Amino acid sequence: MHLIVGIDTGKTVAYACLNLDGKLVRSSHASSLGQEWLIDSIGRLGVPSVIACDRQPNDIVRKICAAFNAKLYYPQKEMGIDEKREMAKPFGISNPHERDACAAAVKAYKAYTNKLRQAERIAREGKVREIDSIKAKVIEKYSIEEAISNKEANRR
Repeated sequence: MHLIVGIDTGKTVAYACLNLDGKLVRSSHASSLGQEWLIDSIGRLGVPSVIACDRQPNDIVRKICAAFNAKLYYPQKEMGIDEKREMAKPFGISNPHERDACAAAVKAYKAYTNKLRQAERIAREGKVREIDSIKAKVIEKYSIEEAISNKEANRR
């Protein structure tokens, strides 16, 4: 499964993983565990296509992004607390670190939503099975047609 992962770093680190349909897969946090814990925890859930944060990325976020060879997403302007609360509200996340990670993932998902929906529609019309992989390729900047043609062997 391909993921969009929001990360919140600091003394307490947190992540929130969304699938490429925007559904929450898992969120968690830990104190004093850091980068290795994040990489291990996220890697057990799937393959990150996007690593997101709610502000300019620090070295930890960049290293995690590189570890997964994922796209890096961050907003041009740091997200405010009200925006983060609003974005995480539908997921019922109460921990502030997980909330911030979730908000970053949601913001990244919203940046890709139109292209992901278009890719899914076209893939379904072509009866392509591996829609998740097609979406991941589109995030990697493949055209929808290129992503589908790379998956021709997966037709029904």
